[in-house]
Amino acid sequence: MVFTTAMMMVRSRGPDEFWRKRKIFKIAAHFSGRRRNCYSIAIRAVHRALQFATIGRDLKKQDMGQLWNTRIKAGCEEHGVDLATFRESLSRCDVQLNRKVLADLAIWEPTSFKALSELAKTVAVEYEIPHSDQLRNSATVVTRGLLKK
Repeated sequence: MVFTTAMMMVRSRGPDEFWRKRKIFKIAAHFSGRRRNCYSIAIRAVHRALQFATIGRDLKKQDMGQLWNTRIKAGCEEHGVDLATFRESLSRCDVQLNRKVLADLAIWEPTSFKALSELAKTVAVEYEIPHSDQLRNSATVVTRGLLKK
């Protein structure tokens, strides 16, 4: 590139500007209207979209945590154990399964979850965890899955 004056050289931004704009336009490629083609509008739209994406990632984590808790709670109720008692008993037994794994066991491996709940019941009675006195004489909840066996 040949510059006739020093001012023209200063005004030339070179390839950096091209790649900076290209990065924004690649993110804005699926937008509609001028938000896709006009840089000054596209950059605002891209920043807003990236903020929503960040918020969405946090909301997804919260939603999954709530889903796991609901599944674990349903599995505990099916086998007649309180959720707090279940967690406390497993921690006393040094069973280090996180919420995701426990939820997967509750949904896809009911026999394994039943074994964990029986273990939790025994430990709760043994260590006299609060609300464990009702586990001594508790009747299990009858569900469709238990009727098939």
